[in-house]
Amino acid sequence: MSDDADDAGPVVELGEKTPVEGAPLARVTARLHWPIEKSEIDRHEGESSIRTPAGPQTVSTILEDIDETYFQRRQEFESHVRDVIGTGPVDASDDSADSGAGVVDAGDAEVEVATADDESGASADDVVDESDDTEAKTDE
Repeated sequence: MSDDADDAGPVVELGEKTPVEGAPLARVTARLHWPIEKSEIDRHEGESSIRTPAGPQTVSTILEDIDETYFQRRQEFESHVRDVIGTGPVDASDDSADSGAGVVDAGDAEVEVATADDESGASADDVVDESDDTEAKTDE
């Protein structure tokens, strides 16, 4: 492979580590052997907590809402679990709703969104597109 493959996509910088309660579904299902009965899943992993968009839930709680009693494959079980818990982003902290930060779909452009706590004095409505050094502001 060439070095060009390393430069193919934009670099994503991660912020501070924010603990997320619960384990990913894939981690819990990887500890099981397939095929398996619902009761065996509950016996082995019932107390395990899984990350969900609504917050962590135990496997036992999720299994209560699943009608199937036998799962041939891991993917089948995960599909049933996702039908119960839903899909979407997992909230990493309780105070994220009050931070003033928003989610921005910027495509390929690098975009910075100011938060209410931003020391630069910028408001949460200011958006800076660093790809061409222009600044766009919403109507005030």
